[in-house]
Amino acid sequence: MFLDRFTLNVLTRSMIYAMLAITVDLLWGFTGVLTFGQAAFFGIGAYAAAMILTHMGASPGLIALAFALAIIVPMLVGLVVGWLSFSYKATPLYATVISLVLPIVTTQVVFSGGQWTGSSSGLVGYGTLPFGLVGFFRLAGVCLLVLTVAAWFFVRSDAGKLLVAIRDNEVRCAYLGLNPQRLKIALTTVLAGVAGLAGFLFANSSGVVAPEITGFVFGTELVIWTALGGRGTIIGPVMGTIGIDYLSANLSGELPFLWNLVIGTLFVAMIILLPNGLAALVAKFLPARRGAGAMRLTNLAAAGAQVTAPEEAALLSVKDLGKTYGSLKVLEGLDFDIRPGELVSLVGPNGAGKTSLMRCLSDGTEISSGVVRVAGQEINGRTPNEIVALGVGRKFQVASVFESLAVADCLRLALAARHRPSPVTRESDLALPTAALDILRLTGLDHMLERPVADLSHGLKQSLELAMVVALEPRLILLDEPTAGLTKTERTTIGGILQKLTRELGIAAIVVEHDLDFVRTISSRVVVLHQGRLVLDGTVDAVANSELVKTIYSGGAHG
Repeated sequence: MFLDRFTLNVLTRSMIYAMLAITVDLLWGFTGVLTFGQAAFFGIGAYAAAMILTHMGASPGLIALAFALAIIVPMLVGLVVGWLSFSYKATPLYATVISLVLPIVTTQVVFSGGQWTGSSSGLVGYGTLPFGLVGFFRLAGVCLLVLTVAAWFFVRSDAGKLLVAIRDNEVRCAYLGLNPQRLKIALTTVLAGVAGLAGFLFANSSGVVAPEITGFVFGTELVIWTALGGRGTIIGPVMGTIGIDYLSANLSGELPFLWNLVIGTLFVAMIILLPNGLAALVAKFLPARRGAGAMRLTNLAAAGAQVTAPEEAALLSVKDLGKTYGSLKVLEGLDFDIRPGELVSLVGPNGAGKTSLMRCLSDGTEISSGVVRVAGQEINGRTPNEIVALGVGRKFQVASVFESLAVADCLRLALAARHRPSPVTRESDLALPTAALDILRLTGLDHMLERPVADLSHGLKQSLELAMVVALEPRLILLDEPTAGLTKTERTTIGGILQKLTRELGIAAIVVEHDLDFVRTISSRVVVLHQGRLVLDGTVDAVANSELVKTIYSGGAHG
């Protein structure tokens, strides 16, 4: 009733582009994967539809086929791209480079497609859905609204917190039994399908597809629109894309030689004045968001370890373990066993190989030689999330938590590997094992469930990480200097917690520690490393009174 044909055309296109911007925001803003490849998936979907409609016709059945292929083909390509980008130990830079190459390759395929793709001229004049200009405007608006609402609910759900967790601390996700690589591959595949859907809408509403929609320049524009709208907000990228694309379309007609300069100036001004995007400006005029309501802690019935072992058998068995970096040997010929209920302190001077040993025990891909078994199962070659499934939990020296999330979200993520989180809602009840509840109550974290982790003190972050590890219900816990940087009171609290976990609950623990007084207080046994070798394994008194240990710490021993 109020818009002319030009405005209808531009806004239809802008709303389709906004759907793409949402996919970029989910990948980049929430998951931390900077991608320029959504343009390629969009173009693949558009071309898949246009090629069917051009070369086979536009009957209802063929339009349905074009719709299906516009989603399926980008998803298949997205699956391959995800697998290449997120293989184990691949760096974020590797994924970004692949996303840069993908649009370039896609564009070259279009150019070399001859009459099938229209080469540099693209495809035009094919039959489309019989909706007309107003119909496509409404269809694009409905699709954008549905996608925005779905994304909005998802990122605020328990499952949506997984995206932020991967962005904040992918390593901790793996050590909670999750598989970040698989999650990112699945996300890339699904969002490639969404981009293909947007491509189908574009091919039908515009009646023309050209190589430019598959290219790197368009992919970069999507990233810029997302950033200027406010990444990590869903609404911001939608606002930014529609506003900037509509403004560009108007200025290109009114100022054909200056519009790029005007848009560029506006970009610079927004970056300086609104570094968090348009969404931050809108948020200033909205009422403050109320809390999500009181979170209730409940007791989770013990699920039992997935792997069991007789009490008298070794829970952890290390035989002739070695670790090398090229020609440098950092661990050599280590042999020891840990049984249920033992609290073993691992001591030694700096450079002795303590942290390297902890890596090997929690990540089987780090092992260079020898064999490590947990409850009788060999872990050599297994990834951290697979070892967690065997009943191993690891706490790092520096508290490894999720800074952007609340305390309750971190604890719930510790349960995500066994209790699938909802993709729609956020549960108000938080069911944790008794041992984890005890840690929360002992440290006061049970009254801070809605507090952002970034606001916690160093000691509370350490306690939160320990509670997360204990929530996994492990049989063996690896702790790397758990008292580093803590006050005397906090150290006493952590020591008491560790003793209760081992003596009362039968959990085995290996603790890397430099404070020998703390070691004497908590340990049932002490293992001494020096220059990558095990030099002593005995009781606390035997190790503390050993002349060898005194010589090592005084710097007099040599390998």
